[in-house]
Amino acid sequence: MRRYQSRLKGNLMRVMLIDDEPLALELLEIQLKKVCKISNLQKFTYLNIHKQARLIQETDVVFLDIEMPGNNGLELAEQIVEINPQLEIVFVTAFHQYAVEAFELQALDYLIKPVQVERLKKTVERLPTYINKHTSPTTKPSHFRVNISGELSFEGENNTYEIIKWRTAKSKELFLYLLQHTGKTVRKSKLVDLLWPDFEPNRAYSQLYTTIYNIRKTLGKYHEHFLIKSMHSSYSLIIKNVSIDITEWENRLKAAPPLYFDTIQKYEEMMAIYGECYLSDEGYLWAEPERFRLEKLWLKHAHQIANFYEQQRDVEKAIQWYTNICNRHPDDEIAHFALMKIYAELGYGIFVHHQYEKLQEALQELDIEISEHIQRWYTSWRGVII
Repeated sequence: MRRYQSRLKGNLMRVMLIDDEPLALELLEIQLKKVCKISNLQKFTYLNIHKQARLIQETDVVFLDIEMPGNNGLELAEQIVEINPQLEIVFVTAFHQYAVEAFELQALDYLIKPVQVERLKKTVERLPTYINKHTSPTTKPSHFRVNISGELSFEGENNTYEIIKWRTAKSKELFLYLLQHTGKTVRKSKLVDLLWPDFEPNRAYSQLYTTIYNIRKTLGKYHEHFLIKSMHSSYSLIIKNVSIDITEWENRLKAAPPLYFDTIQKYEEMMAIYGECYLSDEGYLWAEPERFRLEKLWLKHAHQIANFYEQQRDVEKAIQWYTNICNRHPDDEIAHFALMKIYAELGYGIFVHHQYEKLQEALQELDIEISEHIQRWYTSWRGVII
């Protein structure tokens, strides 16, 4: 015991105990004081989240009964972490089946009642590292960008990138869904139907609370920038000092001046921001309408740029942009046809054939024939060169 206590020297914990059974609270307090040093300990048989918000903000560790009458411990945990993403939660339960849910929730640990001193000691031994991590000074960027064109990443002020390691795939998906609806309220029932349609209601809502908790813990060091606000029947993601690459791109396009010689470079720079399709690495069905809308916007401006270069007889740039369009949208007849005509004018007959075959192949996959006017042009062109 002497060796163990020396490890905790200087690490006085601020602890909160929540259990609807007063006797269980008393026993846990006694056991805790045997194995660690505590600077402040608060006990609750019922926790009013709003009244105790300040206390939660000043707490290092919460020992929480996972099942209390009228309270879902998983839901209460995610509400606690909403207020203080930095604290750790240890679940206390009389039922072994809740241990699985505790680990899914990525809680620090779980304890089975009645709590034994030796088992509690193992849990507390892990706490100093966490407490030091949370109390050590960190430098937070005042502003950073979320990139969702392609792979999801965070970009700091010094061009530093971070690929977030999500606890589960559902955590990542739910965060991205809330991000798409930033500032709007999203009903919990809608999220449950969207992400866990085959689960029975109680299990589905437990999964929702678990996933929200995981998101808050994963984004803990960015808590000054992200707030998932929990209401009775809905959630809302609020961001502060955060820019989103696609939103920035769309806003810049809306404010852009007409396309001329002196603005073409700015247009190309703006288009580079939206390098890949919206959430191109993910297969979320709910993202399809937004992806379609953004791709139409990209396509509109890409055609404008390609046409500008074609009109200016900058063949190399025109080919580059029409090729970009064809690679991104293989069924775009306008871009394919423009390339055919450019290649024909340059005398690159093999490229004309190749472009026509690429278009034909892309449209066949959609069970569509090439437009008659393109077929007539191609037939006429072949007749001339033969």
